[in-house]
Amino acid sequence: MEVLQWIAQIVSAIVVIGFLIFFIRNVIDAADARGLDLGFGWMDEASGFPLSESVIDYDPSKSFGYALWVGFLNTLKVSLVGIVLATVVGLIAALSRLSSNWLVSKIATVYIDTIRNIPLLVQLFIWYFAVFQAFPSVQDALRLPGPLFLSQRGMYMTWVKPTASFVTWALIFVAGVILSIIVYRVLLHYQLRTGRSTYPFVIGTLIFVVFPLVGWFLVGSPPLQGTVPELGKFNFSGGLRLTPEFAALLVGLVIYTGAFIAEVIRAGILAVEKGQVEAARSLGLSQSQVLRLVIMPLAMRVIIPPLISQYLNLTKNSSLAIVIGYADVFFVGRTIINQAGRAVPVFLLIMACYLGLSLITSFIMNIYNRRVQLVER
Repeated sequence: MEVLQWIAQIVSAIVVIGFLIFFIRNVIDAADARGLDLGFGWMDEASGFPLSESVIDYDPSKSFGYALWVGFLNTLKVSLVGIVLATVVGLIAALSRLSSNWLVSKIATVYIDTIRNIPLLVQLFIWYFAVFQAFPSVQDALRLPGPLFLSQRGMYMTWVKPTASFVTWALIFVAGVILSIIVYRVLLHYQLRTGRSTYPFVIGTLIFVVFPLVGWFLVGSPPLQGTVPELGKFNFSGGLRLTPEFAALLVGLVIYTGAFIAEVIRAGILAVEKGQVEAARSLGLSQSQVLRLVIMPLAMRVIIPPLISQYLNLTKNSSLAIVIGYADVFFVGRTIINQAGRAVPVFLLIMACYLGLSLITSFIMNIYNRRVQLVER
C-alpha cells in the first residue's frame, strides 16, 4: 500500500512538471513568434510618465524598474496603514455588536451586515466620486478642527517632521517601549503567581509615557516640529497631504475589511467558554480586566487564523486602486505595459510582489499564532 502511494506521488509530480514545461515552452514560442522580448533589460530605460503619488522622490526621468518600486512602496503603505486601522475598526465594531446597549449593538449590526454585502469596487467608487470628489475647491476648502482641510485636491492636516535630535529621542522612545513591556510581563507574572496586586498595566503605561517625555527634554531641542497647512495663492503648503485617491482607497479598504474582521473577532469572543468568564469574575476582576486578561487571550487562539486571511485579502484588494487612479504596483505595471509593451515580465513582477507580501504577512502572523496557541503535554 505504501509503495502504491509513492508511485502515485511520483506520477503526480511528473504530470505537474510536464505541464509546467509544456506551458512555459508555449509562452516562449508564442513570444518569439510575435517578436516579444521576455527579458528584463527594459527596466533600465526611462519611464517617461509621472506618478501622482510617491513615497520616495520620483520623476519621469527615472527608470521603469524604479517606477515599479515606487508602486510597490505605495501598495505597501496603503496595506500597512489599512491593516492597522481595519483591525481597530473591526475590534470596536465587534465589541459594539456584543454590547448590552441595544442602540450600540444595532448600529454595529447594520454597519457589518450592510458593508459586507456591498462589493468593494462599488464602495470605492462611492468613496472616491461621491465623497472625496464632492469636496469644494482648494480656495473654498472645508476647515475642520486640527486644523484639517478637505478639498478636491485631498486632505491637508497638521503634521510633524523630525529634527536633528529625532534619532536620539527615537532611541529613548524605543528603550521606553521595551522596558514597559518587560516590566508589564514581569509584574503580571508575579501577580498571577502570588495573587498580590502589582498593577502591571498601570506601571507599564507610566513607563511608556514617562520615558519619551523625559527624553524629550533631555535631547535639548524638540525632536519633532509641527507643520501646519497654509493656504497660498493656488494650493496649500506645509502639513501632510493625503491625495483623494489614497484617502478613498484607504477608507474603502478599512471600512470593508473592518466589517469582516469584526465578525472574526466576535466569533472568537463567543467561542470562549462561559465558565472561564464566570471564573474570572468570581475572582473579583473588573469587566475590563476580564476582557483583557481572560477573554481576548483565549479568543486570540480562534481569531488569528481567519484574521490572517483578512489581512491577505486587504493587501490583494488594494489592486482595485487602479479604478480610482491610485499609483499602486498594479497601476504602475499596467502603465509600463502600455509604454514598453512587456506584458509577460511585468505581470511576473506584479505577481511576485503580491506573493512576497502575502508570504511575509502569513509568516509573521503564523509566528504570533504559534505563540498564543495552547501547549499540550
